[in-house]
Amino acid sequence: MAATTGWQPPLTQPDFSDILKEQETFGTGRGEGAADQINSWFDELMLQSGLGINPSMMVALCLCSAITFGGALFVWQENLLTTAVAALVGFMLPVIFTIMARTRRQDKMTSQIPAMLEELARAAKTGRSVEQSMAMVASDTPDPLGAELKLATGRVEMGIPLKDALRDLPRRTGLMTLGLMCMTLVVQQQTGGDLVTVLERLSRTVRDRLLFMGRLRAATAASRATAILMIVLPPAVLAFFVYRKPTYLDELLSSAWGRNSTILAICLEIVGALWVLRILKDSERS
Repeated sequence: MAATTGWQPPLTQPDFSDILKEQETFGTGRGEGAADQINSWFDELMLQSGLGINPSMMVALCLCSAITFGGALFVWQENLLTTAVAALVGFMLPVIFTIMARTRRQDKMTSQIPAMLEELARAAKTGRSVEQSMAMVASDTPDPLGAELKLATGRVEMGIPLKDALRDLPRRTGLMTLGLMCMTLVVQQQTGGDLVTVLERLSRTVRDRLLFMGRLRAATAASRATAILMIVLPPAVLAFFVYRKPTYLDELLSSAWGRNSTILAICLEIVGALWVLRILKDSERS
């Protein structure tokens, strides 16, 4: 079968398994304190976005964006408070764009997983091993999922065991479904059994799960839109008043009551936004 399709089994080269470059990271991945958790989250964000930008380069881009936005508003209004707010917004814009890029990439990979599993089951029916089936499917799967599979199979070709080669796949993609697939393949390779049946059942399970997630998103669309509106509306109202009256913040913060109310509102807004985003993230895990 391999001769008719033009596909050849991979040749492992263990002598080259030590030349793999380590990914640049800020966090240790051990969750030692809040700072390390934030750094690890930022590292995973850059890795899962597929933009190919190092974390340090993204931080530099955030700083440039903050200086640009803050400097432009300072030239316009010459107000330190609004300048600080604009600099904060400018600093967050590249991060927000990266989050959106990661979401689009994950959605595209999620839609590719069922077809990939079905092709993997068909490849296993021809008598190929797990490694050979993975290499064949990786070459036929389009990006972005195909690129991640090719990276994993490339590590296998360099002599790394399948268990270690697939270990980073769920972390690089951020998809629980791929974590389930990797666990299934590793367990099947270690314990044996009917690989075709396992893959076919896994494919049906993934399709049913994606169908359920689609129904869940449709049922909660109004609630998610309301939550996002509640996060966006207060900053938008504040920006409108500042635009209409540039001295609005100065007058608001001139009294102790205004300063305390503003600080309390900002803290509650941040806590509420983090809480809502956490709920949305947990409800959309795939």
